[in-house]
Amino acid sequence: MIAVLSSFPEPRPTTNPYIVQLARALRDADGLDFATFSWRTALLGRVDVFHAHWPEILVGGRPGPKKAVRQVLFGLMVLRFRLQGTVIVRTVHNLHLPQGISPVERFLLTWFDRWTAHRVVLNESTRLPADQPCSTVLHGHYRDWFAGLPRREAVAGRLAFVGMVRRYKGTETLVEAFRALADPELSLRISGSPSTDELAAELRALAGDDPRIGFRFAYVDDAELVAAVTEAELVVLPYRHMHNSGGVLTALSLDRPVLVPDNEVNRRLSEEVGPGWVHLFQDELEAEDLLRALDAVRSARSARPRPRLDRREWWAAGPEHAAAYRRALDTGRRRPPQPAARPRDSARSLR
Repeated sequence: MIAVLSSFPEPRPTTNPYIVQLARALRDADGLDFATFSWRTALLGRVDVFHAHWPEILVGGRPGPKKAVRQVLFGLMVLRFRLQGTVIVRTVHNLHLPQGISPVERFLLTWFDRWTAHRVVLNESTRLPADQPCSTVLHGHYRDWFAGLPRREAVAGRLAFVGMVRRYKGTETLVEAFRALADPELSLRISGSPSTDELAAELRALAGDDPRIGFRFAYVDDAELVAAVTEAELVVLPYRHMHNSGGVLTALSLDRPVLVPDNEVNRRLSEEVGPGWVHLFQDELEAEDLLRALDAVRSARSARPRPRLDRREWWAAGPEHAAAYRRALDTGRRRPPQPAARPRDSARSLR
C-alpha cells in the first residue's frame, strides 16, 4: 500500500467540491492508504507520497506567530520528506507563484517546487519544462455532485457570473460591458464572495443605478449556486487568465453554456463537450461579445445535446492518481533536485 498524505485537511461543508470528490476517489482507489493533512502525520507518520494542491496555504495567512510557526513546520516537513525518501507530487492548479507573497513564502514555495518529483496537470494543454515528469488527470465534472439539487428555469436575457470574485476574473469588465447594452430585457447577476471590500465597492460603483444588475456578495452554497447558474441563459467568466476553471465545469455540468476567453485550453474544451456550449471572446470582453454569444445560445438551443463530459468521470480519478504516484516513486527517489524556474507572480488560478 502506498501511504499518501494530501495537503488539504478533512473536507468541510464549504470545501471546494473538486477536493471532496478527489478525496472520495483516492479513498476508493486500490493500493492507496490515503490520509488528509495534519501536521502530526506530516512530521511523525508514514508518508510515501505527499500530494500538494495549493502549498501556499500551508505557509500563508495573516502575519503573526501562527504563520511563523506554520512556516517553520513546513520547512521541517520538507526536510523530513527528503531524509526519509518521501516523494512530493503536486497538482498544477496555478502556473506561477501567487501575487503579493512575502520573501519567506517565496523562498519556501520555490524550495518546495525544487524538490517536487512529479506533477499532475488537469488538462492536455498545460506546458511544463521537459525535465518535469507529469501525468494528466482531467478535472472531473460536477453532475453527480449537483444531482440532488433543484434547478430553475432559465430567465430570458439572464447573464450570470458565479464563483469567488477576484480581480483576475475580470468581473469589472463584465459589468462595464453589460452597462453598454441598452436592452432593458437583459439582466446580470454576480454571485460569490469578493476578495476585498474595495473590489465589491468598485463593482457596485460600476453598476451605478442600473436596475438590471444584481450582486450576491457572500459565500454561495450549493443550492444557491445551482439556482444562480440554471437561471442564466449564459454564464460569463471573463477571466483575464484562464487555464482550468471549476466555474466552467460547474456551468457545463448544469447544462448551461459559457462565454470564456479564447485560448488553447478553452478551444480544446469546446471540441470535447460539443458545439454550442463553449463560446469564446478575444482580448478584453466587450458588449458585442455578450450579444453575439447570447444570440448563438438562443439559435442553437433546440438542437443542442447535453455537453459531453464522459472523459471527466470521477471513478477514473483514483486509479489515474495511483498510477501517477507509482511513477513518482519509481523515478522521484533517484532524481536529483531540479533547479526551480525563476518564479513570476501571476494571478492565473486554475480553480
